[in-house]
Amino acid sequence: MTYSQAIQFLYDLQLFGAKFGLENTFRLAGLIGNPQNKLRFIHVAGTNGKGSTCAMLESIYRQTGLRVGLFTSPHLVSFAERIQVNRQLISETDVTRLVAEMQEVLKSFSQEMHPTFFEVITVMAFKYFAEQNCDLVILETGLGGRLDATNIVTPLASVITNVQFDHQQWLGNTLPEIASEKAGIIKPNIPVITGTDDPPALEIIRQVAQGKNAPLTLAGRARLLPSQGAGESMTKPVATTARREPRPTDEGQDQYEISLLGEHQKVNAAVALSTINVLQSQIPVSKTAIAEGLKHVQWAGRLQVVNKNKQILVLDGAHNPAGAQTLADALKMYFPTRKPALILGSMRDKDWPAMCRILAPVAEKIFLSPTGSLRTADPHLLVDNCRQANPGAPIHVCENLSQALQRTAAEPFVTLAGSLYIVGEAMELLHLSPLAAERSLNEWMGKNKG
Repeated sequence: MTYSQAIQFLYDLQLFGAKFGLENTFRLAGLIGNPQNKLRFIHVAGTNGKGSTCAMLESIYRQTGLRVGLFTSPHLVSFAERIQVNRQLISETDVTRLVAEMQEVLKSFSQEMHPTFFEVITVMAFKYFAEQNCDLVILETGLGGRLDATNIVTPLASVITNVQFDHQQWLGNTLPEIASEKAGIIKPNIPVITGTDDPPALEIIRQVAQGKNAPLTLAGRARLLPSQGAGESMTKPVATTARREPRPTDEGQDQYEISLLGEHQKVNAAVALSTINVLQSQIPVSKTAIAEGLKHVQWAGRLQVVNKNKQILVLDGAHNPAGAQTLADALKMYFPTRKPALILGSMRDKDWPAMCRILAPVAEKIFLSPTGSLRTADPHLLVDNCRQANPGAPIHVCENLSQALQRTAAEPFVTLAGSLYIVGEAMELLHLSPLAAERSLNEWMGKNKG
């Protein structure tokens, strides 16, 4: 098997959709010796901020000298982004070998019960992390939590970053319903850490935690300290530790500079630091390791500022209203005297009308583009919402992202947002990432949540 054949095999697994439930994942893991039982995990769920929180945890624990696995999704460009050890991407050789091994195991499944793409790569990642003798794995859920394939593990801690609206067709139409799905990762007697601040959603998490005798820690918010960066008035978030309920105040807390931009990162960092604090007796972490980990953490495609050919580009994968609001707030904070040329593309199954209402007002010009996904929203559909939100901004519909980037090449300040798909494609077109042609592996066609 070649690497390209391995990637094609994974792509073909998308025919089996997204069948929510744990039976297949448990069985598949069992057939290869339950590698997850040889590993220690921190399991991270939440609507937004999962990736950033995972990146912070990985960076901090790596600073302690641990060998740390990182499993996240989706990828921006290369499939290998999903499976990393000490921030080194899994090699093409290992992907090819593991896919070949999984192929043999999958022969024991019927067509009706065949594991999905995400189930297969989750178990494949567990096997790889066990082979790599990882001391700790930071494990991000794919979708929801309760029935997500990652939920076959018993972690050291269960983390729920926040509860906001996204994937309602799978997780529910109210925040308490969504919270119930996220809280499905809570295990008996395993500590829970959350940054959730919506009272009804938090009450659901609290009830589930109490029912399972799982100690609950609420992460607080952090203060900001000024720091020079890529914007006109850059400040970087500063994280603080948290205590058990009630939520902490800022007084008397340690402060750490975070390399990731955005006001929202103070919450994500507080969640990460609360998790580290809760697990101190099991995995000691020094303040020096925390400081270095947060100072050097990297997470591409999320408020990523790129200076290229005298042009400032802000790349952000905001794909739901909460993410869009975070981006809008960040643009006003870091670039208070400038409005960008906005390149916007969304998926048709997202709340793109709300995203247009939030992002269009911060733009001087608007360029609407398809995302390059089968699930893309027709950019023509976004025109009216953008025009209503910002009547004075010229609006251009582009055939593709390449055309949008060409038409904004002379703009001094460009923001690109709406989907991680469009951010990943931009990173390839702008030569910020090697060409991989593997973004289509992010495609999936879901079924009901079961």
